[in-house]
Amino acid sequence: MTVADRPALDKDALRRRYREERDKRLRPDGNDQYIRLTGRFAHYLKDPYTPVTERPPKTDHVTVAFIGGGFAGLLTGARLKEAGVTDVRIVEKGGDFGGTWYWNRYPGAQCDTASYVYMPLLEETGHMPTEKYAHAPEILEHCRRIGKHFGLYDNALFHTEVLDLEWDEARSRWLIRTDRGDAFTAQFVAMGIGPLHVPKLPGIPGIDDFAGHSFHTSRWDYAYTGGDPSGAPLDRLGDKRVALIGTGATAVQCVPHLARSCRELYVFQRTPSSVDVRDNRPTDPDWFASIATPGWQQRWLENFTANQTGGPADEDLVMDGWTDIARRFRAKISALPPGQVTQESVLAAFEDADFEKMEEIRARVDAVVRDPETARRLKAWYRQLCKRPCFHDEYLQAFNLPGTHLVDTDGRGVERITERGVVAAGREYEVDCVIYASGFEVGTDYTRRAGYDIKGRDGVRLSERWADGMRTLHGMHVHGFPNVFIVQPAQGANLISNIPHNFTEAGRTIAAIVRHAVEHGHTQVEATREAEDDWIELLLSGTGRLMGSPDCTPGYYNNEGRDLGLKSWLNVGHPQGAMAYFAYIDRWRTSGEFAGLTFRS
Repeated sequence: MTVADRPALDKDALRRRYREERDKRLRPDGNDQYIRLTGRFAHYLKDPYTPVTERPPKTDHVTVAFIGGGFAGLLTGARLKEAGVTDVRIVEKGGDFGGTWYWNRYPGAQCDTASYVYMPLLEETGHMPTEKYAHAPEILEHCRRIGKHFGLYDNALFHTEVLDLEWDEARSRWLIRTDRGDAFTAQFVAMGIGPLHVPKLPGIPGIDDFAGHSFHTSRWDYAYTGGDPSGAPLDRLGDKRVALIGTGATAVQCVPHLARSCRELYVFQRTPSSVDVRDNRPTDPDWFASIATPGWQQRWLENFTANQTGGPADEDLVMDGWTDIARRFRAKISALPPGQVTQESVLAAFEDADFEKMEEIRARVDAVVRDPETARRLKAWYRQLCKRPCFHDEYLQAFNLPGTHLVDTDGRGVERITERGVVAAGREYEVDCVIYASGFEVGTDYTRRAGYDIKGRDGVRLSERWADGMRTLHGMHVHGFPNVFIVQPAQGANLISNIPHNFTEAGRTIAAIVRHAVEHGHTQVEATREAEDDWIELLLSGTGRLMGSPDCTPGYYNNEGRDLGLKSWLNVGHPQGAMAYFAYIDRWRTSGEFAGLTFRS
């Protein structure tokens, strides 16, 4: 069916359906519906990949300590080394570099943003991704490659968690204490703890009653399932009945592998994901050689961001599902008559483009899934950017296998866990294993996810400073916390479709500031209160978030549908978009003036 042959969309009916689906999933407890993996659930957090190596506590001093060994720490560490700041220590709770990619080794794990823009420092390390969407083992190995290339292993502390950060005003340095007995100091501290590192469990009654085997997808138990992260068959599940709870991005990737291996697979769904075509393919070495000219990855980063966020772009280098919705949106804007490009018409054009895209995604379910009832329940009724868009070419097909069963709970979720299995809609499903694909803490307070509460000037803690919401300059600096940098998307570009691009620019910025301070003998760097207030005022002048807005179906993009007032409004990016922020921060750091910061000697 061509576009011209499609029936006209009933937009009012779609809006009603979206509201109905949202309302049935709203819960007053928001993020509190989830359980932290502490106490009786602490065993879920054990590192199954790397044994802990004993070492004596560190009591020395470094120029820069970076908390977090994922992309944020690797990128910032690399840029610091390039800037001549060699005394860098990365502190990481995992057994190696990688962050999210250290922990997420479930079968089928891969990036859902094109490798050429997702995997950082490709040009610097000379690596060619083997496919458009690289799988987890390759991404983890690339993290190790970065660590080796830039000498970041030399001073790193693995299997180490920070317990406390305290500012020493007299010596202009930070005291860092860890769970390994370390008590060392650093002139500068940067924090890149990431949004996806604290696993969570659904707060289902009876969750600790189950007598069978269970684990979280971020600690995949290959000893139980067989197989390995590189894709070997899960050969120990042939006689097993397995329940998978969750249908987000992780489930979309691991379900095909489970479906091919289990005797019976029950996929428990509260809200279906939107699953578009992925169309993964190997990288052609000749093609890659033709694009990998000096500066190629930065050009690709900027091109992807411009296309995906609706900015000006003459071509689309990546051509994927992320940029598709933006291409449609721009086409509708271009079709508006001169003089009719208003905020109202732009928002209407965005909605129209999204309605059309989601209708195609729902039609794809009908085209792929043979059972009409299963297909009906796999359709997503919300705007594409309300939840993390998914792209896969085997997930929907897995429900055509006779042993794979969708257990749709119509938005209510699993009722309870019993000794023998999982109960949904009054029926108990007896299983041998329960796998929780329930994701990570995202919308909780920063200090809760960090696991420590940094104590700044005059003993003020970050939790106190941010009691009414995050307040920063550029998303990186906090008044009252000198020599601290925060690496995360919010209050900066807030580019969610390609998180590493945020880190790329932050790493460059931090390296420029630290180098300036060291070269000029400055012992302290701090954002002024006025600059921080002005930045917050600029952020709040925008229209808010198009991704995960309060009228979306609940998910981690919108705090599970719970409006947190000013805290929610402060979780935004530059009002003119990611490209405007990246251009601004580049001008800001290259000017060498660092407006809004105070340097003291």
